[in-house]
Amino acid sequence: QVQLVESGGGLVQAGGSLRLSCAASGGTFSNYAMGWFRQAPGKEREFVAGIRRSTPNTYYADSVKGRFTISRDNAKNAVYLQMNSLEPEDTAIYYCAATNKGYCSAYGCSGSKEYDYWGQGTQVTVSS
Repeated sequence: QVQLVESGGGLVQAGGSLRLSCAASGGTFSNYAMGWFRQAPGKEREFVAGIRRSTPNTYYADSVKGRFTISRDNAKNAVYLQMNSLEPEDTAIYYCAATNKGYCSAYGCSGSKEYDYWGQGTQVTVSS
């Protein structure tokens, strides 16, 4: 079973950048496909970006494509989300998630129910 801890959130002005990190422990990290999700107040949790067991197999929500980049370092047991050109609409709690379902590693998964392990979240606030 893997444990996940996010960091790197904060307050940033529109147009700025942030880099989120997610540290994993307690499992063989390279066996897991990873994802980033976010949840804004009053809204459902939504998929942001995913990465299969190894790069460059990445995929994104249309709302962040071209602005956000997900990456992973299996040697450091970590996954990252580089967020550029941030917009007020990106304000949310961002969650790191992991799944060891084989089809997620092969094809990618964007549904929250496909992920078995979650971090506690990190707040990202983008001011206008």
